Amino acid sequence: MDYQQYLIRDPQICGGELVIKGTRVTVRTILASLAEGATIDEIIEDFPTLTEQTIRAVIAFAAASAEDDMPLPSVPSIS
Repeated sequence: MDYQQYLIRDPQICGGELVIKGTRVTVRTILASLAEGATIDEIIEDFPTLTEQTIRAVIAFAAASAEDDMPLPSVPSIS
């Protein structure tokens, strides 16, 4: 998924925090809701400007970000 088409960072919107395009809903807010156990449907109920696709974009962004931050496992040496 190309999550970048759904997300934007603009200093004029929410102080430059990463948000869903066309909204003032931050990625941090969506991730916090998911971490607390909210379902996609519950998040959409709370933020009706969002769609399942935009929430999945946030999840894809988080997965890609986590992958970038993960330390590489050491490779065993073969003698």
